[in-house]
Amino acid sequence: MLTNIAEAAKLASFDLLQASTIQKNAALTAIKNHILDNKETILSSNELDMNAGRTNGLNESLLDRLLLTSERLDAICADIDTVINLDDPVGAEFDGKQLENGLFLKKRTVPLGVIGVIYEARPNVTIDIASLTLKTGNACILRGGKETLNSNITLIKIIKQALVSVGFNENCVQLIEDPDRALILELLKMDKYIDMIIPRGGQKLQQVCTENSTIPVITGGIGICHLFVDSDVDQSKALAVIENAKIQRPSVCNALDTLLVHKEVAHTFIPKLVASLGKKDVFLKGCPESITIDKRIAPIEIDGYDTEWLSLTLGIKVVDSVQDAILHIRAHSTAHSDGILTKNIKNADLFVMAVNSAAVYVNASTRFSDGSQFGLGAEVAVSTQKLHARGPMGLGALTTYKWIGQGDNLIRS
Repeated sequence: MLTNIAEAAKLASFDLLQASTIQKNAALTAIKNHILDNKETILSSNELDMNAGRTNGLNESLLDRLLLTSERLDAICADIDTVINLDDPVGAEFDGKQLENGLFLKKRTVPLGVIGVIYEARPNVTIDIASLTLKTGNACILRGGKETLNSNITLIKIIKQALVSVGFNENCVQLIEDPDRALILELLKMDKYIDMIIPRGGQKLQQVCTENSTIPVITGGIGICHLFVDSDVDQSKALAVIENAKIQRPSVCNALDTLLVHKEVAHTFIPKLVASLGKKDVFLKGCPESITIDKRIAPIEIDGYDTEWLSLTLGIKVVDSVQDAILHIRAHSTAHSDGILTKNIKNADLFVMAVNSAAVYVNASTRFSDGSQFGLGAEVAVSTQKLHARGPMGLGALTTYKWIGQGDNLIRS
């Protein structure tokens, strides 16, 4: 079964090579309209998944990721519109030059081919990936989590109907409907057909993919995110940024996990922080020094600073300097999103240079690490590695290039 899906995806990718930007945008418009026209069907399927998730004891963060609402579908469709309006990276030519031997050489941006994406309880990812891969002329094979199977089956059915309505090969977007995890290992070996694997999930999934794949893997999406409150800081403004980073949507990878506080402001700032976040039901865990300052903070576990909370829990640590904050981040960050809150330009520059995460912020919330917020329309993943792509992966990250040499019946001497 999986071989048939992979073969069909490869053939579909060849069809996509010939699709113009106008045709691809027409396909995306059709997908958007089909989603809007079938909202009730989608939400009914999602409710089946939500009910099963509650029965099976999924925690609130996973249920939030799983949930689709009319408003969320509207936002997803708005992201499709953004992708439609973005420049098509495919076909762009660059680095053109005439060589001494007479050959004119240039590079042209081309699709990767077939992209396999393995993800968990987030049905919105299904639409994000479909729109980004289609815009860049790639076919995709999707393997969502069993928690979102009903939602994904319905979404893929609607996407295929939209593709057929504008004359596209419906196998441009395919879903592995069998939740058997053994199929993941099989998928990871299909380098004959698949050009890139993107796992969107926890550390265990990332490890399974990197250890077992014969296909290049883009890792990421695990965010142990930090903000550092410097000694020279506007405390009121800093509290607003921290609240947004932690509370705006705590179940996602760019939410704040650890707050580092300079010791020179800790005694005044931490009580304000506890009072502010306490009103929002945030559970605070911290180092002994932070507990001494405010007894409402609970002791943090030995591995607490290595935990992606995905909930209304926040770790706190008092540090001696910006250098100590940097060292803590190097030891515990997953290189996703980290930031500094400061009025000191020198410390801000030092932090930006020394913290080697995919996204580094100065006086801004980590919640901005998102394809839509970055103006990419949507994202296929947030890469925390260094080769090929870093940070939110939009259209450009789903392309490669070919060399094109042009001569006048030129031969090599």
